[in-house]
Amino acid sequence: MPFSDKNHPLREVEGLKRALHAAGVALWTWMVETDVFAMDTKGFELWGLPQKSLVSFEDLSSRIHPADRDRVRAAFTATRAIIGAYEVDFRILIGDEVRWISARGLGNDEGLHYGQMSGVFLDVTGRKQAEEGHELLAGEMSHRVKNLLAIAVGLTNLTSRSTTTAAEMAKQLTERLTALGRAHDVVRPLPGNQGRAALIGDLLSVLLAPYDDTGAFSGRVRVAVPRLGIGEQSSTSLALVIHELATNSLKYGALSADTGLLDISGNMAEGEVSLVWTERGGPSVEPPKNTGYGSKLLSRMVTGQLGGSMQTDWSPEGAVIRLMFDVEKLST
Repeated sequence: MPFSDKNHPLREVEGLKRALHAAGVALWTWMVETDVFAMDTKGFELWGLPQKSLVSFEDLSSRIHPADRDRVRAAFTATRAIIGAYEVDFRILIGDEVRWISARGLGNDEGLHYGQMSGVFLDVTGRKQAEEGHELLAGEMSHRVKNLLAIAVGLTNLTSRSTTTAAEMAKQLTERLTALGRAHDVVRPLPGNQGRAALIGDLLSVLLAPYDDTGAFSGRVRVAVPRLGIGEQSSTSLALVIHELATNSLKYGALSADTGLLDISGNMAEGEVSLVWTERGGPSVEPPKNTGYGSKLLSRMVTGQLGGSMQTDWSPEGAVIRLMFDVEKLST
């Protein structure tokens, strides 16, 4: 029978439950001795389980990410020794979907009532994804700052080899650092999708200009690629790739040596464009023992954002890197 009194306490309880569900909060009760859970409708929706009166920890455990399963069991067992509120974050798997769940309650038997402990489940997937995005951005920014410092040192050494006076060195170094600033503007995406598509050859020339000598070794960077326009989104991603390859060459490869040469050639056929990055005349190279952040950044840009592929030949004469892209993909 429905309640006629609008101020009846049970009506207030139902109103609170609706408010909790609207906020995405799921309620649970843990029967400590029997190790079973009771959940509301929202809880079963959150865990992707068929609704029934009680579920065992094993029922829930089947949904918990294998890497988090033991930690979650230990955390729930330890809640009775925790003084005050606790919060446990973990991943669950719903098919191929990964969700982050936050379990919250009161520990140290403060939340224990008739052998039961109660709390809430919250879907915190959005928050966790944002945190991961911030960590990725922080790592990328740290990597870029270190690279810029390494580039400044490399350009200083490069300039010192082709100048004879302090004034001449200062002039050339300033010009190179200014060119590097222009290249950095190409790497940095503009807000609101500003800017226009560029020719791939022009993009490479702007990015690699700071690394070419103006003295006795002028022309050590050579670019010969097809005339191909690329879109704003692809130009930013490709610029990051070229910037990373040039940084590595300046630190470890052909551009780190007086007589080193860098050749970028390309061709286009059947809807695909290939770029071949060839280094010669530098120190002997060998495959890196560990995959660093720069290698991961390259892989993410080439295969992920550009949908292409990359092959590296670590020959003793110098690295040869082959990049393959879909022409239609580069136009975006």
